[in-house]
This record gives sequence, structure tokens and C-alpha cells, in this order.
Amino acid sequence: MIQMTAAESYVQAVRVLPPRLREEALSVPEEDRVRTEELRLRAGWPMTAVMEGAERPLGGTPVEPPELERLVEIASQASLHAVLDQIRRGYLTVEGGHRVGLCGTVNLRGGEIHALRAISSASLRIARQVRGTAAPVLSGLCPGGRLASTLVLAPPGLGKTTLLRDLIRSVSEGEGCMPLRVALADERGEVAALYNGVPQLEVGRRTDVAEGCPKAQGLMLLLRAMNPQVLAVDEITAPEDIKALTAAAGCGVILLATAHGEGRADLERRPLYRPLLEEGLFHRLIHIRREGERRVYTVEELR
Repeated sequence: MIQMTAAESYVQAVRVLPPRLREEALSVPEEDRVRTEELRLRAGWPMTAVMEGAERPLGGTPVEPPELERLVEIASQASLHAVLDQIRRGYLTVEGGHRVGLCGTVNLRGGEIHALRAISSASLRIARQVRGTAAPVLSGLCPGGRLASTLVLAPPGLGKTTLLRDLIRSVSEGEGCMPLRVALADERGEVAALYNGVPQLEVGRRTDVAEGCPKAQGLMLLLRAMNPQVLAVDEITAPEDIKALTAAAGCGVILLATAHGEGRADLERRPLYRPLLEEGLFHRLIHIRREGERRVYTVEELR
């Protein structure tokens, strides 16, 4: 597998932009390409870049609505019918694991989102492989050399998915702990980024990936089919996810997962996440926070 630099990942991601916007994005200096986490496109406003959590205008002319429609066409490879399920959820995952978030007029059918039309804004989130991200925390997650069930907690945009990916890779390769078979429920294709069945981002030689299905169903499929020692999932968002994780923990499987939150107190306050603590599903908590331009990782024992 060819390891891309951060700048190369940026270039790969902006290929989905319409020509004028792609040219504008490629005019960004390389040092800023490395720091860019997202590109934001809003009809009637110039494109912006998100760096260290702050949006900065790129100085171009306002984005036109037809350019947003063209973005969707490129990202879907002109096959909208093939990606309708993703579009209904408000995003498209493209080659390399980059994600295009979409916003516009919602069409409802039977009380559920059927389609998005008249796209008004888009967010291109740039996926990056950052090897070694997990190294500083592994010793705190592997008592006796074996991984403990671990939850990664942080607000949006602080690198939960990046850390989860490197944790999966490290555990699968036996770096810092005993090598284990990992099964990944990658609903949005952001963690492993399968392309023609091959992960575009490194998740380790002992990792099996189920992509594109709802997390709860993917977890159960992997549990039944792949005999994993570790089950991994990005972004717990629904009671069904927690029910599936509880079932897996009852089968003796180690869990790796991420969730949005500010800290342990936040978990205890929120009804969705409270069962994670009450059921004792996780033994370690990694909290990510920003200090200036740095990300700081704190490991806390939950038992």
C-alpha cells in the first residue's frame, strides 16, 4: 500500500471539486494544504478552508449553485442512483475515504428523508493517515500487553477517526500490544476507505472490514461471520449501536469505538451514552482536546 503524505491526500480529495474550485483549492500553499481539515462550499459565498478549527476564506469568487450540483455529480461518478442511500444521510464518501457532506432542500417520503435537492452547501472533509497517532496512548490501553475495551471521546473535528484508525492498525499489527483480529464496521467508509475491496487507508493485516451498512447491523454481521477478537466502530450515534455493542461485549469481544463529547461528565449526562458507563462496556476512555494548535490525548480508567 502506498502511504500518502498529508499534502498528497489534500490533492486527492480536491479532485472531486468542479474545475474552477479545484484550481482554487490547488492554489493553496503546501504548508496550508497540510493543515487543511475541510473545505467549505456555500452558494453565494467564497470557498473557505478549515484549519485548526477556524474557517479561512481562500479569496476566490462566490460558489455558484451549479458548481455544487457538479460536485455531487463528480463525487458520485455520475451514478446518483448508486449512492442514494448515502445522499439520504447527507454525505458521500469518495476514493481515499474523503467525505463530502451535503446540505440543501430535503424531500420527505413517509416521514423519512428520501432525497436532497437544490444543494446549498457542501463540506469536503479530508481523510488522512497519520501513522503513530496511537503510540502515546497504547501503553495505557494495554494492561498486561492486551488491549482493553476503549472509547475515544472528543468534539467534532479533533481527530477521533484518525486516532481510531491508527489504534486499529496498531492492534492488528501487534504494535505496543498483543496482535489481535479486528473487525471494523465502517458505515461511511471513512476509516478504511475500501476501493474495489482494498483498504485505501492502513488498518492492519489482521483487520476485516464491513462497509456501507448501518453500524449495528455491521457489528452483528462481523461478530457472526469473522470471529473477531476486537470489534471497532466509528461514532456511536443511536440506541441500536449501543445494543449491538452490549451484545458483542457479552460474547467476550474487545470493543473500540468513538463518540462525540467533552468528557466523562458529558457521557454521564447524556441519556444515549449513559448505558456505556452503566453497563461497563469500556474499560478505558481517551479524551481528545485542543490546546492551541496541539491535540492532547488523556487516558482515563473507567473501572
